[in-house]
Amino acid sequence: MTFVRPLDLSTVNRLGARSRRCVYWQTEGDGVPGDPEFEKEAWISRVALEWGVCGQVAEAAGRPAGAAFYAPPGMVPRAACFPTSPVGADAVLLAGLDEEPDAPSGVRTTLLGAVVEDLRGRGIKAVETFGLTNGDPGGITSRDGCGASACLTSAAFLVEHGFTVVAEHETHPRLRLDIETDHLWKADVERALDQLFAERGFPSRKIGVLSGATARMRARGRGPRLSRAGAARSR
Repeated sequence: MTFVRPLDLSTVNRLGARSRRCVYWQTEGDGVPGDPEFEKEAWISRVALEWGVCGQVAEAAGRPAGAAFYAPPGMVPRAACFPTSPVGADAVLLAGLDEEPDAPSGVRTTLLGAVVEDLRGRGIKAVETFGLTNGDPGGITSRDGCGASACLTSAAFLVEHGFTVVAEHETHPRLRLDIETDHLWKADVERALDQLFAERGFPSRKIGVLSGATARMRARGRGPRLSRAGAARSR
């Protein structure tokens, strides 16, 4: 079973090796070689102190399984480097959706669900990110040795999970998920989970049985009715 918890100063030590070292989103280019782990922790500390929770950490069988990072685009150095920048003024930027080696299937879906749940509770209306198509991403790297092919989420995965392309590009489209459309997002996630089960040869889930973050939302009563309450609070 996969467990997800918010990322803040108290949970940095639960990040896996890949998530801890990747500073692709926290840098603007190759730059001068430094200490990636120190830079990543410094970024998390700054964002957490100034803005709040800036990620979600997944664990499976007591080991790190992956992590998602997000923040206002002005706090993410790489945000301005894409040909489809800038991110919408009302959106938070999803700045990485990482899987650790040997992570169980569905970790990114579970992490994305936790991200949406957190942002909805904070009254944020949308999340945007830069996806990667099957084209050549070019030689963009960061000082930890990562690059666009490793640190950007597949545009196809994002579309399967309810994102829509708002700025088209051959390799780096910008995609957006309107968080208020909770019921639509849940349907897309359930469809993606069913496809994953089928590909892995597992029995299909029973109708009405939810998984991962979706199940947690329903258990906490955070279904579509909450989105209306959240909208009322935001007004």
